[in-house]
Amino acid sequence: MLDANIQAQLTAYFERITQPLELIASLDDSQGAAEIRELVAELAAVAPGKITARFDGQFERRPSFQITRVGQDMGVHFAAVPMGHEFTSLVLAMLWAGGHPPKVEPAVVEQIRALEGEFSFETFMSLTCHNCPDVVQATHLMAVLNPRVRAVAVDGGLFQAEMEAKQIMAVPALHLGGQPFGSGRMELGEILAKIDTGAAKREAAALSAKAPYEVLIIGGGPAGAAAGVYAARKGIRTGIVAERFGGQTMDTLGIENFISVQETEGPKFAAALEAHVRAYDVDVMTLQRVDQVVPAAQPGGLATVKLSNGGELKARTVIAATGARWRNMNVPGEAEYKTKGVAYCPHCDGPLFKGKDVAVIGGGNSGVEAAIDLAGIVRSVTLLEFADQLKADQVLVNKLKSLPNVTIHVNAQTTEVVGDGQKMTGLKFKDRLSGAEQTLALAGVFVQIGLVPNTEFLKGTVELSRFGEIVIDAKCHTNVPGIFAAGDCTTVPYKQIIIATGEGAKAALSAFDQLIRTPIV
Repeated sequence: MLDANIQAQLTAYFERITQPLELIASLDDSQGAAEIRELVAELAAVAPGKITARFDGQFERRPSFQITRVGQDMGVHFAAVPMGHEFTSLVLAMLWAGGHPPKVEPAVVEQIRALEGEFSFETFMSLTCHNCPDVVQATHLMAVLNPRVRAVAVDGGLFQAEMEAKQIMAVPALHLGGQPFGSGRMELGEILAKIDTGAAKREAAALSAKAPYEVLIIGGGPAGAAAGVYAARKGIRTGIVAERFGGQTMDTLGIENFISVQETEGPKFAAALEAHVRAYDVDVMTLQRVDQVVPAAQPGGLATVKLSNGGELKARTVIAATGARWRNMNVPGEAEYKTKGVAYCPHCDGPLFKGKDVAVIGGGNSGVEAAIDLAGIVRSVTLLEFADQLKADQVLVNKLKSLPNVTIHVNAQTTEVVGDGQKMTGLKFKDRLSGAEQTLALAGVFVQIGLVPNTEFLKGTVELSRFGEIVIDAKCHTNVPGIFAAGDCTTVPYKQIIIATGEGAKAALSAFDQLIRTPIV
């Protein structure tokens, strides 16, 4: 299972293990159990003396294996064959359990160790999901550091019957104590904030006590990162406040059009953005949601950025770079069956629909690429496009039409998501020319119809277009002095990563130009 190259890399990594480990497999007669047995044996063989393998585990979920320090009972479990995107999670869990320190702030380590109560996490994931490792790694780290925390990563493909019984149709899905706790990508700090009830209040006070910034950037995507680098290079006090770093790139699998980078993956690109920003003197504040921006009362004064946790930040200039999010269909049943059949990420959730019938809404590049990817996993794909023809690149359209299990409908208006109260069971659509209505029996639908700018917090503060985009001029000025904007949340045409980075740089330079020309009040 582990080729010679991977074994050589693991040998180097496992040199960092200072405390011996046990891998304890709990097996049955399934094919997955055979693969887990093989993987556990090969891992132990890479570092004899440091890692031992046992096959007498009594964990209730089989097949699975536990990672624990010898003589202890760490609550780190994989009910999976953690290859693909989860291989990194496996290696990190072994290093942490083996005594190698995690790359998190000492204060976070102490917060985890001080957690009171018992916590049993289950992360339902798929091996092709690029958002799942963040949740798996966060809960496993907590289980390594605190004996009162247990965490198991469950592969939905390996435990499909359990996924169906629990009505889990989107990953990552995090359960705590057997009950739903969170869905979608969650960082360690976000999970801690939900279980450590005093954390938000402490954090709000700490944020409010920070000194004013000369440039404060809202958003950590490509535009925000570029603005941060350009502002910091001017030697001015710079801060970035964001819900997460990377923005939409965290939900993008393949990036092949960022000039000079021939090919990369979204999460890898996002990590590079963050590393570049942190190489400079930028105060990065993630897991923070902005509720309101109050402009300065006069030129040269301080704007106030109000956060959802009650904290407030001050700045002489503000750059809004909040990006956009998936657009909803806004039809009956969509909200009710979101994560219960209605999905937005084919790479993450596609494997959960293996052998089933699904639909894709949208005939642009994203929709056609999603249909092509899904066709190799599911039984059938029906693509619905509102316009009279597909809008994707012709090479993609040709590929789609060559697939035997794909049906295409143009002039198709989706009217309703149908379900049984627990999960989606079908989709209704209308032919826009004939008016005829049809109902498709489906297990899922993947919505790929564009983006909505994240600008609700700026309504009534700056001028917005009828689409909700921030209206800017050629230098990224809004209609409010001291407030700038950049990237996909603005009226700039063509929502592309490379354009967003350029706009972020431009916004930072414009903010700096204003700062040097405006006396401080």
